[in-house]
Amino acid sequence: MLKRNDRQPGEAKVRYLDANLDLIKPGDYVFCAVTGRKIPLAALRYWSVDLQEAYVDAAAAATRMVPKA
Repeated sequence: MLKRNDRQPGEAKVRYLDANLDLIKPGDYVFCAVTGRKIPLAALRYWSVDLQEAYVDAAAAATRMVPKA
């Protein structure tokens, strides 16, 4: 479970769960799997449990979920 005092400067390592996050290595951001942009943990709203990756916004998540032809 993500707690305010778990945040430290640098990239966090996260296990993405259905309705929560499990911090493996504390940090204050993760990278979007589609855009490569930094996402502050406080702003993280989109991720894939199956792919174990984060997305900066709904559009990035939707792009990743579209099957490749």
